Amino acid sequence: MRSSRRSFLTATGAAAALALTGSLPEIKSAAAGWTGRPDRRDPFTLGVASGDPLPDAVVIWTRLAPDPLAPFGGMDRRPVDVEWQVAEDEHFRRVVRHGAVKAGPEASHSVHVDVRGLRPWRHYWYRFRVNGHLSPVGRTKTAPTADTELSKLSLAFASCQAWWEGWYTAYADLAQRDHDVVFFLGDYIYEFGIDRGIRPHSNEPYITQQTVTLDEYRQRYAAYKLDADLQTAHANAPWIVTLDDHEVVDNWADEAHPSAPPAQFRVRRANAFRAYWEHMPLRLAQLPTGPDMQLYRRIKYGRLAEFNVLDTRQYRSDQAYGDGTKAPGPETADPARTITGDAQEKWLLDGWSASQARWNVMAHQTAIARLDTKDGPEVLVPMDTWDGYEASRNRILGGAAQRKVRNLVSIAGDLHRSVASDLKLDFTDPASATVGAEFVGTSISSGMDGEDLDAGGAALLRENPHMKFGNFQRGYVSCTITPQQWVSDYRVVDKVSVQHGTVSTRAKLLVEDGRPGISEVQE
Repeated sequence: MRSSRRSFLTATGAAAALALTGSLPEIKSAAAGWTGRPDRRDPFTLGVASGDPLPDAVVIWTRLAPDPLAPFGGMDRRPVDVEWQVAEDEHFRRVVRHGAVKAGPEASHSVHVDVRGLRPWRHYWYRFRVNGHLSPVGRTKTAPTADTELSKLSLAFASCQAWWEGWYTAYADLAQRDHDVVFFLGDYIYEFGIDRGIRPHSNEPYITQQTVTLDEYRQRYAAYKLDADLQTAHANAPWIVTLDDHEVVDNWADEAHPSAPPAQFRVRRANAFRAYWEHMPLRLAQLPTGPDMQLYRRIKYGRLAEFNVLDTRQYRSDQAYGDGTKAPGPETADPARTITGDAQEKWLLDGWSASQARWNVMAHQTAIARLDTKDGPEVLVPMDTWDGYEASRNRILGGAAQRKVRNLVSIAGDLHRSVASDLKLDFTDPASATVGAEFVGTSISSGMDGEDLDAGGAALLRENPHMKFGNFQRGYVSCTITPQQWVSDYRVVDKVSVQHGTVSTRAKLLVEDGRPGISEVQE
């Protein structure tokens, strides 16, 4: 196990804003797309992004990397002044906020500006300038105020984008559908080295060796972020992100992983967390301190929807029965074991007790619904999902029922397949009360092309009567939420093994206000 030679620097506060005078020349909006090989003289090769919208604020992000796959992104170790602007129009005739920040080597010359003083529930455009170079233009949108009676919210959610296993065609489609916000639910990168894949690549260490050190994680993010469709999706709407396992290493749990003793694994986790924060549009509140990072948080969209963004990796007990797919037993049912940790579990349940929202959403990593994978009377479930943490699941779903949580919806990823299920108080009893609905989205590219319904998906549908829909292609989920209903469009790509595959709606699933579970499936 190698440890990073780089030190971890913890920021003590935001960089002071400096006044900008004059105006920047107009440039074409990146919302229309960003194509072509990056100019090595251009510091903005990794694009721009925004995230975590509030009624009066949003984070805008970029990273200076004129040679993105080189050490330090081709930057030297000196800090650089980066100017930024936020405007009410894409031509920047009405600039409403501007300033300058220092981008330094301790954060890989990334920029995270927490822009305050914005107006609620409106679009803004933003850009950066450094040393005469202009960034692409990004479009973002603030959240409504907490008391807003919002008539409609459009969101998308995605996960699992193994770069070498397919093209990001789903992101090109996602960007065209004009979502108010995008949720990314984990596996932004994959940590292991590869020597083959769908996309052409050279035999370079940045992709062929496993990521362990801070520099290796930084390089892997740069490789992924060079994708044009991913940049376009980031530039079109604010993202709310959380991580899963592959941002660190496959199936890690708290401080436990078979690759290293806990002390060494904490160093790797710190490396991974630092690189993750540097490349995501996150606030200073999410800046990691060594191997610890505060990721779970709550974001409200008026009285319409409240999103509880979870972290089911950092605080979980080690997987039961040595991980894998096993029969449930005393270990999975042990009330001392947890997938959320005690503090996050209490935070979630307390939040539900106080919620005034029409729709109450868990945005998290993997399925909470039971997934029996074995045909016949024998039950085999994945130990890495909530199936391996039955007591945690019972406390959460039972707690939602006790608190009479209105319109509980779970959105998740991880499985590399689409799975939509009713959430039951007791998954062993089909007659048990339904307390909510779950939409698990498939992967953007992980798993390659797939097929409409594979043998594993057919078995899931046979063995899990609460499961209403399954599919094994790549894609994402586009959702329209109103006070009366939640509609999830499962958008699938016919092939990710070629560029410019065809994207279509495979199924449209409906949840009605006041009626827990999925009430209609149109295929």
